[in-house]
Amino acid sequence: MINPILQSPNVQLAADSNAVVNYQRDPRNYVTQLFGAQLPTIENGFFNVYLSKGIIVQPHWHTNVTEMVIVIRGEVTTSVFNPFTRERITYHLKPGQVSVFPKGWFHWFVAETDDVHVLTIFDQPTPDIVFGADFLAATPPEVAHRAYCLDEEAYARAVASIQNDAILGPPIGCDTAVSDLSTQPSNAPKPTKGSRD
Repeated sequence: MINPILQSPNVQLAADSNAVVNYQRDPRNYVTQLFGAQLPTIENGFFNVYLSKGIIVQPHWHTNVTEMVIVIRGEVTTSVFNPFTRERITYHLKPGQVSVFPKGWFHWFVAETDDVHVLTIFDQPTPDIVFGADFLAATPPEVAHRAYCLDEEAYARAVASIQNDAILGPPIGCDTAVSDLSTQPSNAPKPTKGSRD
């Protein structure tokens, strides 16, 4: 069956993928998008992600899509948690290299150089996103204590500063040096196995 949108005399087959800003941390770190709302004929969707060195796309997962990350410029380290082996898989990617995050798998990526441009393509026109920040902030301290024996007061203090809408981190004003042991580089495209978490 032919898509009725394609039969329209005013069918739109082009759009500017930088016209809609999805999120902006600062002038050098931001995300633009192109999804069905901007281009009704599209059968997938994507983000342009622009990053400076050390910036992370916060840990998250998608309930309805598989994501493919393509490095256009710069270098990134991608990490994904394999729910079957319970291990983290990490890749260091350079321009032209690709990483895939299967639907429902927890993942993140970090800019290893300045002036990074990454294209993240989804296999559906609109992704559902569950952010790790939302999950942490919604977990009551008493549950963290009961489940993991974490100190309730310390947990409450730790999650109190989480900015749920901070897609790119660390948040502005964070006085902690940017470091992530999960981003130890490997020679792409060979994976490195992380510690069992």
